[in-house]
Amino acid sequence: MTRDEIIELDRRYVWHPYTQMADASASPPLVISRAQGARLYDVNGRSYLDANASWWVALLGHRHPRLVAALKRQADELCHVSFGGITHEPAARLASALTAIAPPGLTRVFYSDNGSTAIEAALKMCLKYWHQNGRPRRQRAVALGHAFHGETLGVTALSGVDVFRRPFAGVLMDCVHVATDEAGFERAFELLESELRRGADEIAACFVEPLIQGAGGMRFYSERFLVRLRELTRELDIFLVVDEVFTGYGRTGTMWASELAGIEPDILCTAKGFTGGILPMAATLVNERIFEGFLGEAGRALHYGHTYAGHPLGAAVALEVLAVYEEERVVEQIPAKATKIRATFEALGQCHGVRAARSLGMVGALNLELGNASGYLGGAGWKVYERALELGAVLRPLGDVVYIAPPVNIPDADLEALLAIVTQAVSEVAQAAG
Repeated sequence: MTRDEIIELDRRYVWHPYTQMADASASPPLVISRAQGARLYDVNGRSYLDANASWWVALLGHRHPRLVAALKRQADELCHVSFGGITHEPAARLASALTAIAPPGLTRVFYSDNGSTAIEAALKMCLKYWHQNGRPRRQRAVALGHAFHGETLGVTALSGVDVFRRPFAGVLMDCVHVATDEAGFERAFELLESELRRGADEIAACFVEPLIQGAGGMRFYSERFLVRLRELTRELDIFLVVDEVFTGYGRTGTMWASELAGIEPDILCTAKGFTGGILPMAATLVNERIFEGFLGEAGRALHYGHTYAGHPLGAAVALEVLAVYEEERVVEQIPAKATKIRATFEALGQCHGVRAARSLGMVGALNLELGNASGYLGGAGWKVYERALELGAVLRPLGDVVYIAPPVNIPDADLEALLAIVTQAVSEVAQAAG
């Protein structure tokens, strides 16, 4: 099919996520035909640097040959089997490998389909644990303002981003959201401590994105806040759930952001780069205490699961991802790349209209304040997106937040080219705004 034919079919039949479909004047979508490494290729053969690793999943780049080979090998043997009362080698080996590299104390692995369901599993685990282990009043959760923990209806309650949560507020579970706007994270964590102490008898768990709040605007905070939160939740015997869907697998410079802070959570959720962008799969890792809280009579079991939980294809690929990380020393190569990202965003922080330029590991971000800034629904970032696209990079913003989160093993030449495009696009848009 030609590019125009594909776009015509798309506009007639497809409903895209996070897209206002009424905007007929919007630029037509990119029509991508293939991808390799850090690059996407459209149907006309033009390449684009994938600045956001395709919504953060292609951490080893697109079509890593070892991952593709692992997928093909597994497809020749077993593609799918239900996981209730059945197991198989890839899932069993993967669980062993995950607990070996996870923060200490996480000894059991529950599989699901994606980041949202990994958090949903954690939420249900916490609520049911307390329900059947002597604290049935613990039916609330606590999360930070600007938090984002997924799209299913259960975890939508945890979202601290109004545009995601407000339309569904009337049907969501009770969740306390601690504001993070006025005085930054210092004040936010003080308020968080107050909420946890005041509501300890009713709070089942505290959910947090460690060190970086991703979809809420690439908001960074110090590991000391995470350390204090772990101390506090342990003192109050409230479960601490860390959402490593974005921050895990080297994104912050260590395998886990929890590792950078030196904490041991009760539950850790991982997805996205977990399978290197090959297949949808996720894992929720828990400690032995929570696991044992579901043992006993039949009604105490975790009655929750997904058709494709622990599917052999995803498990085989996820195992190969871990092998690549170890054998290609992926995490060890991040500091040198992170230094280049930091230097670029520090320089961009001097541009007119740029505020709070920041970086951590393989993430660089900045806020644009050009005219009437309007947060997630703002348009300044999209002007940078359009210019970057002309220059050869897909740089999808979060409203007025421009950021990069490329594959963590992006070749140095591609990283330098990407940073040059970001610099040019941001500078030109800022200059045009006066």
